[in-house]
Amino acid sequence: MELAIISSGSNLGDRLSYLTKALNFVCHEIGEMDRISNVYQAAPWGKTDQPNFLNQVFGVYSNLEPLKLMDKLLAIEQLMGRKRGEKWGPRSIDLDLLYFGQIIIREERLTLPHSGIAKRRFVLLPISEIYPDFNHPVLGVNQKTLLKNCDDHGEVLVYKNIV
Repeated sequence: MELAIISSGSNLGDRLSYLTKALNFVCHEIGEMDRISNVYQAAPWGKTDQPNFLNQVFGVYSNLEPLKLMDKLLAIEQLMGRKRGEKWGPRSIDLDLLYFGQIIIREERLTLPHSGIAKRRFVLLPISEIYPDFNHPVLGVNQKTLLKNCDDHGEVLVYKNIV
């Protein structure tokens, strides 16, 4: 069993319901839930002319291989009605595999750790909440250090307390 750290985000429809449903699918399809962050609200990143996102991060212990886990996440997105269109565009649900233990993968279908972690406050804040001392296997620093050094100063607010 390996710890998979996954982020979920939604900015269309009943955003909170989408996050809750995604979490339930992940528990059922991928593995045993370890920790769940609060739900945060943040302005969109990359493409800014769209509704605000709700974001959450959670850890799951899974015995799936990283590519199989990624395939399951994509299948959950599709099952939940995700339509892939423009990059960074609006979406009902977005599931990203951020880390899979300390595994490093650089393939066309999967990059681990996720390449955007250190640049995105809306990801680092919830990770730091539940796994502050988890070390980034490439950068060699923990999540709270990544958050402290992050150049993204966008407002990220607690939307719903879970922790």
